This record gives sequence, structure tokens and C-alpha cells, in this order.
Amino acid sequence: MLGPKATRIIIRALIHLIAITAAFIWILPYMGVFMASIRPLKEIIKGWWNFEEFNPTLENFIEAWNHPTVPLSKGMVNSLIVAVPATFIPLLVGALAAYAFSRFEFPVKDLLFLTIVLLMALPPQAIGIPLFSLMVRLGLVDKFPGLILFHSANALPWIILFLRNYLETVPKDFEDVARVDGASEMQIFIKVVLPIMGPALLSILALQFTWVWNDFFFALILIYSPEKYLISQRVPFMKGEYHVPWGLLCAGSVIMTSVPVLLYVILQKYFIRGIVGGTIRG
Repeated sequence: MLGPKATRIIIRALIHLIAITAAFIWILPYMGVFMASIRPLKEIIKGWWNFEEFNPTLENFIEAWNHPTVPLSKGMVNSLIVAVPATFIPLLVGALAAYAFSRFEFPVKDLLFLTIVLLMALPPQAIGIPLFSLMVRLGLVDKFPGLILFHSANALPWIILFLRNYLETVPKDFEDVARVDGASEMQIFIKVVLPIMGPALLSILALQFTWVWNDFFFALILIYSPEKYLISQRVPFMKGEYHVPWGLLCAGSVIMTSVPVLLYVILQKYFIRGIVGGTIRG
């Protein structure tokens, strides 16, 4: 009969085996896309895992980056113009709102918070036409500020919910000390609360940036000038009318996904801490 220590070792090994297997299954399609992007079509026609011939090249990446009609270099700049402010604006506004919901009492607080949560249930396809009509009236169609404004507003419900729940796990001791020392509520928020919310804010930064960066549906509704296309809009237009350059499309997809993947790698430690929640003990 196995002892407690041996049982824990076996359980831990099984958990690691399951996690590694799941990770491999998830990364397998990406490996296929990457191999198709660096190898000629004739080499992968029988499967990207066939290595009878292996002559890697960056030709597809260079062509995608400098494409004659939809260069990804320009698309990446356009996406950054939208994604950066559409990440930091709701992050700041959501942090302020979450602090208010977590620390203050005011009329219809619960009803307002319930409304914010319910807004998360709206499917994106249901607001496409009303969104376009609203942006037409505001004169923000085919303009980056319109897309930035939408993504900022669209992110606020889940950001407020996320941060409010995070703050509920954090003791108020430090805030009370700062309040006794004469600090104003804004000073407490900036100097005490924001540093405490650091891991959660960085988690939201990674999630929101990735959502905005990968968005295709709303970009297609609001941006239609070819020179303003975001990177997510440009990759599909690399497909020819009579020919599908799979290597080129795969290279474009790798370039597009490389930015959020790099962001997740950089913020991985903080991302996990933010998802788990507060670790401060009173």
C-alpha cells in the first residue's frame, strides 16, 4: 500500500502529465501554422510533420510584411494606434469605478452594479447595427477614435466586475492608515489602491489588449478605408481571387499573433497572480 508521500507524488505527476498533454493539444495547430509559414508548399503538401525535405525560409514573412496591397507593417501600426488607448482608457476608468463600488456606499449601488454585470451578457452580433447607426450620427465611422471609444466602453463592464471582486479580497487596513494620516480619497486611490491592484491591472491589460488586437468583427463594421485597415483585417485580404497562398496567410497569422503572445510571456507572472486574486492578509 502506498504511503501519503508516494500518493502525493503520483497525483502531482498525473496532474503534470494532464497539463502537458492539454498544452500540447492546444499548441499543435499553431505548430502547423508556423511550419506552413516557413516551408514551401511542396514540402508540407503531405503534412507539415513530414520532414523528408526541410528548407525553412523567411520569404513568406517578408512578403506579408511588405505586401503590395495590404502590408502588415502598416496594419500593425494601425492596430497599435487603436489597441494601446483602447486598453489604458478602460483600465483607468474601470479601476476608479471598481474602487467606488468596493469602498463606498451610494444610492442604487447594487442596481447599477447588476446592470453593469448584465451588460456583459449582450452578444457582439446583437449590437453591430445599433453601433454602426450610433457612430454614423457621431461622425466616427471609418475613424480610429470611434473604434477606440467602442472598445473602451465595451470593456468597462467586465473590467469593473473583475477589479471590484479583486478589491473585495484586499483588506482596508492600508487605506485606513492613509486616511488617518490625512490623505484624500484620490491620494489613497493613487498611492495605496493602485499598487495593490497591480497584478489584477496587468492581467486586464493582457486580456484587453489581446481582445482589441484580435478583433475583426467590429473593425470590419467601423473601418473600411484600405489604408486604415487593422492587422486583423489585412490578413484575409492576402488571399487571391483564384489562388490561396497558404504560406503567406500562415505567415501573416503568425505575425499578427506574435504581439499578444509576447505580451503574455512578459506578463505571465503577474497575469497568474491577478487571476488567482489578492494574497494580502490582514
